[in-house]
Amino acid sequence: MAINWTDAQIEAVVQQVVAGIKAEKAPARKSWDSVSYCGRPFVGVYEKMEDAIAAAENGYRAVRAMTVAEREKLITIIRDMIREEAPIMAALGVAETGMGRVEHKTAKHLLVADKTPGTEDITPTVRTGDNGLTLTEMAPFGVVGSITPSINPSETVLCNSIGMIAAGNGVVFNPHPNAIATSNYAIDLINRASRKAGGPRVLVASVVKPTLESADVMYKHPSIRLLVCTGGPGVVRAVLASGKKAIGAGAGNPPVIVDDTADIAKAAKDIIDGCTFDNNLPCIAEKEVFAFDSIADELINGMLKNGAYKINAKQAEALAGIVLKDVKNPKTGVMKKVVARDCVGRDAKVLLSKIGVTVGDEVRCIICETSFEHLFVQEELMMPILPIVRVHNIDEAIELAVKAEHGNRHTAHMHSKNIDHLSRFAKAVETTIFVKNAPSYAGIGFGGEGHTTFTIAGPTGEGITSAKSFTRLRRCVMADSFRII
Repeated sequence: MAINWTDAQIEAVVQQVVAGIKAEKAPARKSWDSVSYCGRPFVGVYEKMEDAIAAAENGYRAVRAMTVAEREKLITIIRDMIREEAPIMAALGVAETGMGRVEHKTAKHLLVADKTPGTEDITPTVRTGDNGLTLTEMAPFGVVGSITPSINPSETVLCNSIGMIAAGNGVVFNPHPNAIATSNYAIDLINRASRKAGGPRVLVASVVKPTLESADVMYKHPSIRLLVCTGGPGVVRAVLASGKKAIGAGAGNPPVIVDDTADIAKAAKDIIDGCTFDNNLPCIAEKEVFAFDSIADELINGMLKNGAYKINAKQAEALAGIVLKDVKNPKTGVMKKVVARDCVGRDAKVLLSKIGVTVGDEVRCIICETSFEHLFVQEELMMPILPIVRVHNIDEAIELAVKAEHGNRHTAHMHSKNIDHLSRFAKAVETTIFVKNAPSYAGIGFGGEGHTTFTIAGPTGEGITSAKSFTRLRRCVMADSFRII
């Protein structure tokens, strides 16, 4: 892993991975399913969504009865258990979905444990004046319905749970169908932590077989007061159309600009490190590069020294034909390019083997020079494939990068020492996250300041979500009193 942590943080990751080394060899499929792991039944997983929601309501009442100190004690236990079981969930996630890398998923779980805000994020504000005192507090919504993805399944469940519990909510999940076991393992972990802290047996809940139908029950159920969706455009649109308060974290296609003032050797390494983290599954990861022509050759050479393998135009077309498939819209009959699921999050050497290229484990990224119109630039692949487009100047770079981002306003990156260039791009692209001179993962706390989240709510504006994102403001007013000066 190439993550700019402190020595202590790196040592913590090493200890976790070593402690869970047996877990990195995922158990046989027969040892786990959506309701159990190695013979241990999951707690909080129900056949019907209605029953899961009822259990989450009971969890909400239990959280409401806790003091803030008790909530924080529970969250502390959740963090400890995540650290202990991170390698297990990482291995289970790769085994179930076929996507990503165990060592990177382990690191992501440790990031959730260490940098997800808890109850300290819930802070009241007070205003006093001639007319008395007004107190505004962050209150829970009640029961939150959460849709979680397959690319960061347990990480999203755990991060959301910590924030939502800190805010005083109950939670019911409808996980992605391709990551049910991993997601439900995380839900069971939360419930085991609750029991250990003296809380309810079921604090958060899920279903055995999440479907569109179970999600629809969640959307319409009167007990659900807030919907939080981390997923693709379709499911985000469904949540926003529910008529309820919703937080939507949608897709991205993050561009990277490298100008002629950048530290090119560092930029090359940072871009490859970010692009290949968990095989490019994070939506914040670098997806396409716009490099000044004057430094492009140097940048490419730097990438080749850091685990990249360059393919030619013919090979790029062959690979595009494999990783992108033509699918007909059943309603309109229009053909559309869709990412091949069996290629998402796969190792670079696996993808190269599909076009007859054999490489070793040292190759972690596929790079190629393309035109702006190339599908590798226009489509979010979520694979360690990185197209590079040459540009003449900053005007062209910004224009093309903004177009490639497609208005998602999710994440963008730039390597430059020119403050004017950095400022111009940041203003033009309007993304929730803008990372300068660092790998993409710095944007969620890896080697960068700030808390972490795996629900980055660009479409609905909450941004880098945390506990306070899952609250509603309540005002308490005392007129003509408690002004003591």
